[in-house]
Amino acid sequence: MSTNAENTAPETDAVAPPAAAAAPEVAGRPVREELRLEVIGTHTGQFGAPDAGDTTGYGGTTSVVALAPAATRPYGGWFDDVVDALLEDLTEAGVDPAAAIEKVVVEHDELTLFIAREHLLDVARPLRDDQDLRFELCLGVTGVHYPADAGRELHACYELISLTHGARALRLEVTCPEGDPHVPSLVPVYPGNDWHEREAWDLMGIVFDDHPNLTRSAMPDDWVGHPQRKDYPLGGIPVDYKGAATATADTRRSYR
Repeated sequence: MSTNAENTAPETDAVAPPAAAAAPEVAGRPVREELRLEVIGTHTGQFGAPDAGDTTGYGGTTSVVALAPAATRPYGGWFDDVVDALLEDLTEAGVDPAAAIEKVVVEHDELTLFIAREHLLDVARPLRDDQDLRFELCLGVTGVHYPADAGRELHACYELISLTHGARALRLEVTCPEGDPHVPSLVPVYPGNDWHEREAWDLMGIVFDDHPNLTRSAMPDDWVGHPQRKDYPLGGIPVDYKGAATATADTRRSYR
């Protein structure tokens, strides 16, 4: 029995090579390569025990510690509209948006803008005053210490809320080196930040320039150092009781 079937192989659509991932940009300029994914160290073990005290069995595991990567357009949802409005405001004020905003991060459905510290007030004012933005509430500032993030060891993080636009939340993050731990105070824009900046100075050592009264809030005025930094010694201080004393933690008996 004869057949008319052709012996040629069926035609297939050519598979296009995958497109290269677009480099993240701010106002048309690429984000600096070292900021696209900031690797700030490695973590060994499950709980960070430096010696044989780790009995979890995870002592051999190692993971990379990194900040979230810079996002690419579109950011999604209302994030693009907010960033575009801010870029427009900065341009109208004569501020280079690419110099003011280091990178845009979208992580866990949250928008974070990394801001150059010298432009923090330039960014905060339009975020508060522009009718399309109206982030009129700042929930304060918290400090983070990354000893291995060379030149950017101290991070100041701000949470802004827009009550006008349905409680939208936006985070600002500013970095500074340990050797020059200065960030402009946001009290002129958000007066409620007064106490929060005092706490961040007290415990993390971030100096908020032009703060109206930058004094300690938790530790005594003559205290040396900033207890929440990761390089702060954990030995503790002796505690005196009536007729007795408790030694510092680093001199007590070991039960290992």
